[in-house]
Amino acid sequence: MNASEEPAAVDLRPLSARSVVLSLLLGTHPPELPVKDLVRAVAPFGVGGSTLRAALSRMVAAGDLRRADGVYGLSDRLLERQRRQDAALHPETRRWDGEWEMAVVTATGRGPAERAALRARLTALRLGELREGVWLRPANLRRPWPGDLDEVVRRFTARPDESAQDLAARLWPVEEWAATARALLTHVARTDGPAGRFIALAAVVRHLLADPVLPPVLLPGRWPGPALRAAYTRHGRELTEEMLGRARDGAVRPSGAR
Repeated sequence: MNASEEPAAVDLRPLSARSVVLSLLLGTHPPELPVKDLVRAVAPFGVGGSTLRAALSRMVAAGDLRRADGVYGLSDRLLERQRRQDAALHPETRRWDGEWEMAVVTATGRGPAERAALRARLTALRLGELREGVWLRPANLRRPWPGDLDEVVRRFTARPDESAQDLAARLWPVEEWAATARALLTHVARTDGPAGRFIALAAVVRHLLADPVLPPVLLPGRWPGPALRAAYTRHGRELTEEMLGRARDGAVRPSGAR
């Protein structure tokens, strides 16, 4: 893939001060940083100290952050998001025996916003929509199921008559995902400077969150998922040390822009 083709495949979004702060904290364990580290981190993006402090004040007021003694950390609401994100970025799998999990939406009378929110949650659980209200995936993932979804969704296990390879191809554009992943690997490897690499790694994490994490037998050859995760982890550690000016215990993994 040449440079002229790459922008169509790689989702690079400019990051605001708020995006950089939330991305850093969502990828930091524990998720808190002093103001001096945040000032250092946003400097490569052309964000000055006064702009950062204004953004931090708004984020505290909005309930995104908490502040204590000059240290900013994620609010309880975003701590839960961090837990979900960690599980999604580092999925646990089990040997697949051919069984599929199915989720059927049973609730009625929901408005457009509620339907869109439910679709987003089922997609985040790496389910694919076969038709309206019917979602499924191979039963190879170990992950918690949100208990409140049982109020609107019924779950089953099944062994569809359709070829598993054909069904997976209908549910997920795996070839397209793989092509974008390879473009991201190329982009990350050749990008210089902390701001450029941070933006690139934010695009990587957004793409990893869309990985269906299918059993190997259902994937095309040379699947780039493991390589993309390895690059994200390796470059994230290096970028953390450069942006914060010191090594930290536990990697800061740049997350998708918020």
